[in-house]
Amino acid sequence: MMDLGGDEIARILYVTILGGALLGYALIATRGGIGQLLRHLMLWGLLFVGVAAAYGIWQDSGHRLIGVQQERGGVLELTRDRSGHFFIDLKITGTDGGSETVRFMVDTGATDMVLSMRDAERLGYAREDLAFLGTARTANGIVRTARVWLDEVRLGSRTDRRVPALVNEGELHVSLLGMGYLERFSRIEISRNTLRIEL
Repeated sequence: MMDLGGDEIARILYVTILGGALLGYALIATRGGIGQLLRHLMLWGLLFVGVAAAYGIWQDSGHRLIGVQQERGGVLELTRDRSGHFFIDLKITGTDGGSETVRFMVDTGATDMVLSMRDAERLGYAREDLAFLGTARTANGIVRTARVWLDEVRLGSRTDRRVPALVNEGELHVSLLGMGYLERFSRIEISRNTLRIEL
């Protein structure tokens, strides 16, 4: 079963409301026998609902522009997404030598770089080949972890080699970027909704 986040549910709701409003408008506009005044009131009500749904979709698209990652003059800037978190895209060389873009949620309270099982498998780390010898305490309880070494990790113009990471065997929906990796940079600054990393 596919897990839906808040953004996906909101978009489905907006589209459902908009579709229902348009369908309702079509049904009422073609039906006879309804008093003229009542029909016009219902049409205006449906039009209002349709406009509200369209505005919700537009607002949602606008919010998705939040969470941008851009590099300027050796400084990488991230802005919070609508969930209030910072997300960062790293280019990681997988076990086959190919490069994959992996999205991480910045977690300043964590020490390690932690890969979800799904991202680890995309990078070529098969579950059956990993040695889950460690444990980590999460909101869902204690999970097993496996240590891996990433051949190459690229963030903007910076490249690091042989970067340690943990693979989380549990239900982790997004990989986490802890301070063990972020401390490699000369300066990290959080100001309101912006995270700046000097590369």
